[in-house]
Amino acid sequence: MTDAQLTRIAEDPRYRQLIRARGRFGWMLSAIMLTAYFGFVLLVAFDKAFLAQPIVAGGVTSLGILIGFAIILLAILLTGLYVARANRDYDAALAALVADYRP
Repeated sequence: MTDAQLTRIAEDPRYRQLIRARGRFGWMLSAIMLTAYFGFVLLVAFDKAFLAQPIVAGGVTSLGILIGFAIILLAILLTGLYVARANRDYDAALAALVADYRP
């Protein structure tokens, strides 16, 4: 693609809407992850006794380990959601837009 074609695509309202939608979705997922992570960090800082509770009576695995593992799984899930949506929606919309500007 030429610079002129790229400039026309960048000025297209559909492209700008696509960029805004992708940005909003990315920031929403980031906010979810940051909230979960910093919530965990605050628990570590201010309520160690809660995190030190065993999952089962007499067990050795604490609630903190379970919550930490859940945060790792949340990160994987949110990444998967972003990739799935990008592949399904954003890539298709961008391909259609680029096709409109090809000679």
